[in-house]
Amino acid sequence: MAMEDNKREAQQIEQFTDVDPLRETYRESITDVPALQKSLERHNTALLCIDLQYLDAARGHGVFADAERSGVPIAAQEYYFDRLEHVVLPNVRRLQDAFRDNRLEVIHTRIQSLTQNGRDRGPGHKRLGLHAAPGSKEAEFIELVAPCGDEIVINKTASGVFNSTNIEYILRNLGITGLVVVGVYSNECVSTAIRDACDLGFYVTLVEDACATVTPELQQATITTMKDRYARVMTTHEIIDEIREVVTDE
Repeated sequence: MAMEDNKREAQQIEQFTDVDPLRETYRESITDVPALQKSLERHNTALLCIDLQYLDAARGHGVFADAERSGVPIAAQEYYFDRLEHVVLPNVRRLQDAFRDNRLEVIHTRIQSLTQNGRDRGPGHKRLGLHAAPGSKEAEFIELVAPCGDEIVINKTASGVFNSTNIEYILRNLGITGLVVVGVYSNECVSTAIRDACDLGFYVTLVEDACATVTPELQQATITTMKDRYARVMTTHEIIDEIREVVTDE
């Protein structure tokens, strides 16, 4: 009986591997609605850059200060940093420039505690040993994609920026209704922000070539899970083209 049940389950899994029966429902209701482009047209869409800092996005620093003891296999580190340095960071900068040139908000999050010893950190970050103290190298942004002028920086000590900060209050005050999300790690802080933002009613776009995590499998799993459920998934080129076509001069 158990063998028959397993066989039946395997057949069912194979049958639905490439089928998402709710895809069109979600697309029509959440990720492909006229209000999404209206948000951009009216300057109510912001670029949200997540955790592009020395703690987790720089060779030889923070999480990767000791490559052998980081918990991430060397091959995975090479994949991650190759993608970051040659694809993600340049694309994030292109997006930042496009948003800035069109007077659209660019908002940055980073992992940084309120205290030097990190006693205010969330339980998860304490267990993981994640800590970036105020003024530390780990808390610094990667120079290529660092904030400019008076762009808003939101500090957090948990994976979810919406759960652990006042970002929703800030976005509502700014009149932001849409978010274009980039950063690291795709399957952790990025996807958590996307899910929470969608649940709170924001129109969300994930830029697939402007986010990264430590394996291609995790990267693809994130894209598959987010797409047409919680966010549009687009490329840097597509977003920049959309800004050129949609954003109107004020």
